[in-house]
Amino acid sequence: MKFSEYMSEWLYGADGYYATYKDIGKGGDFYTAVSSSKFFGGTIAKHIISLVDDGFLSKGATICEIGTHHGYFLADMIEFIYTLKPELLKTFKFVIIEKFDDLQKFQKNYLNESFGDAISLTHYKSLSELKCDNAFFIANEIFDAFPCELYYKGKTARVEAHNVEFDVDNEWVKSKADKYNKDRGEIAIGYEAFAKEMANSCKKFEFISFDYGEMAARPDFSLRIYTKHKVIPFFLTKNEDENIKREEFFAKSDITYDVTFEHIKDAYNDAGVKFIEFKAQMVALVNMGILELLEILKENVEEKIYKQELEKVKILIMPDYFGERFKMIRFRKE
Repeated sequence: MKFSEYMSEWLYGADGYYATYKDIGKGGDFYTAVSSSKFFGGTIAKHIISLVDDGFLSKGATICEIGTHHGYFLADMIEFIYTLKPELLKTFKFVIIEKFDDLQKFQKNYLNESFGDAISLTHYKSLSELKCDNAFFIANEIFDAFPCELYYKGKTARVEAHNVEFDVDNEWVKSKADKYNKDRGEIAIGYEAFAKEMANSCKKFEFISFDYGEMAARPDFSLRIYTKHKVIPFFLTKNEDENIKREEFFAKSDITYDVTFEHIKDAYNDAGVKFIEFKAQMVALVNMGILELLEILKENVEEKIYKQELEKVKILIMPDYFGERFKMIRFRKE
């Protein structure tokens, strides 16, 4: 089978890794910005409010998270909107795009327990089901979970019994590899369709996404497995144990790769959506007001609590943690 089909089954099959609820954070396979600090969602909430104040978003706008998983990120945004401008909770329409029924159920229960009927929440299985006039879209670490094809010196990979062979001619994959100057590595599948779906779902919107990667493509493979906070390269070097059995990790652990943001940028430009900016996460969060939120906290809580939250925020913005490794990309349709 194609590698993209293999990866889809690994992550999204009936028994795939993302098909059921997975713990993230200390007890899970990996950390995310969401699991590190509530101020990640809080900063996005502050930015959303600024878009209302600037007139880009209406008070009746749709706030849509894609790839929500637990619902914690959206809950943090709602909590800070309530703190900073509570009247917007009565007028915003909150939406989650989530294909899996089990995760939808978990998200509904969690958000209902947290906010009850104080918010309007709707679930859709895909962006193609959503139609709105004005929206803010947010996605955290979604593009690294798109299936990809593997490419090596003109040939595309296929998978047999968890073994990878590079012997397939695929002109589309080769054209993307040539475009992004790759002679080997991952070529994401689905960015173009996703961008078109979003463009068709709403007349006027802003979209922000955070992920790890760079604007230009990496010169080598970055595909890797995450399990219990350990990183296992999908392709092992000669100095490592070459007897790793991928079948032992299949559908039981996360599999991911570095994002080529230039590919995302091109997909959205082709869909008629304007590229606004690309920044390191630390710069983006500071520009959107994370430090101002910390100042508000400092004025209203004990010093001990402030210092605890400050340490968590450092994980989001310090270069040695998520600050430089993760990037933000922002688009607008007007």
